Amino acid sequence: MRRSFFLSVFFRIAIASVLCALVGLSSLPYRWIIAGLLVIAWAGISAFFLARSVRQDVTLLQNSAAAVPERQVGEINPTFTDFDGLARAISVASDHVNRSLSDASESRHELEAMIDSMQDAVVAVDPAGRIQWTNQRMQKLIPGASFSSAIRVGHALVQTIRDPEILDCVRTALEQRVVSDGRSTSLLPGRIFEVNVSPMPGGGAVAVLHDITRIEQVERTQRDFVANVSHELRTPLTSITGYVETLLDHEASLSQPAREFLSIILKNATRMNRLTEDLLVMARVESSEQELHPAPIPADILVRDAVQAMSGLVQDTESILEIGDISTAEVFADTDAILQVLSNLIENGIKYGQARNAPVSKVVVSSRDVWDPIEAVEFSVRDFGPGIASEHLGRIFERFYRVDKARSRESGGTGLGLAIARHMVQTHGGSIRAESELNAGSNFIFTLPKAQNLVE
Repeated sequence: MRRSFFLSVFFRIAIASVLCALVGLSSLPYRWIIAGLLVIAWAGISAFFLARSVRQDVTLLQNSAAAVPERQVGEINPTFTDFDGLARAISVASDHVNRSLSDASESRHELEAMIDSMQDAVVAVDPAGRIQWTNQRMQKLIPGASFSSAIRVGHALVQTIRDPEILDCVRTALEQRVVSDGRSTSLLPGRIFEVNVSPMPGGGAVAVLHDITRIEQVERTQRDFVANVSHELRTPLTSITGYVETLLDHEASLSQPAREFLSIILKNATRMNRLTEDLLVMARVESSEQELHPAPIPADILVRDAVQAMSGLVQDTESILEIGDISTAEVFADTDAILQVLSNLIENGIKYGQARNAPVSKVVVSSRDVWDPIEAVEFSVRDFGPGIASEHLGRIFERFYRVDKARSRESGGTGLGLAIARHMVQTHGGSIRAESELNAGSNFIFTLPKAQNLVE
């Protein structure tokens, strides 16, 4: 454009000079002054018309560029003089922009349709906690409001949802930029929601509410059924055990087959008694009915008390139970509950921890200070038996799961000891796991937070 402008000015100066020569100005004494004035006047007139032409082209370019977001570039087809290359570039770019906008709009519609079809309620908020968008399921959850005005975009989430659990999860995700999980019981009367809030990369967060009311009802019914059946079985089983023991006390009047039959009855009745007891404990733990009374207690005392409590079983089975390195740090725990955890793990080690070439089982109980990720004490119950295959390690803490079913029944196992231990430890805010290799023994490890962490 600049080159064409200078060429135009030069061309006009040349024309002005020729005109001056033609009118005979060259013979006047002030011919150069007059010629210069004429050239300046001619250049001013030319610059005026050139500027008007440029303004027209720029206006057309502005209109074309402004039409890109509205996708109306195809309706404008201006003819440019000095901006043909720029106009073509804008036209090509506008086509790409239009296609990108069309694809983005289509993707947005598909995403909105997919989110609206979800059975879970979804709501997104910006970094300030204002609602950005919701799906239809979320709109229907808000009580006392019509569908069109239940949740308004741009309003603060706290103005619409008054549930403290949901608001706390959203606040945690926004402030700490981490995934936050929770449980809501007051959003709708009689409904229970599992809340998951995840931060978005560009700021804000997305909250998903999953209705677990039906699942909770089924689990509660199952726990109540198991607890009631177990409770009802205790009385007849106690009677059977008592009568069989009374009959076995009179061995002189019993034949050999009768004693064998009665021994079998007593063995199975005892196993059923243990099963009902474990079922009752499991039901209380899962329903949070078992009251725990945690208090600071040294870890070494827990280990020594558990070993002392298992001394009877050790003598009966002629096993070896040793105490390894132990920590003297205090943990915050319910003494009876943790002793039950240690007893279950020690009993499993004695029953299933006998090596092939060893005459008896050997179990070592120890503890040490760790960071998990806070300061904690790690308890370890190790045996030297045949070990557990890797495919079983992820499931041994499930209810009624047995690695060797035949051996478990023969030894009187119920399949609930590890499940009870897991629930007990998790209730204390700890974790439990198993490490094992075939023919190298097994090591059951659980952690408990130190008391000083909770005091601070």
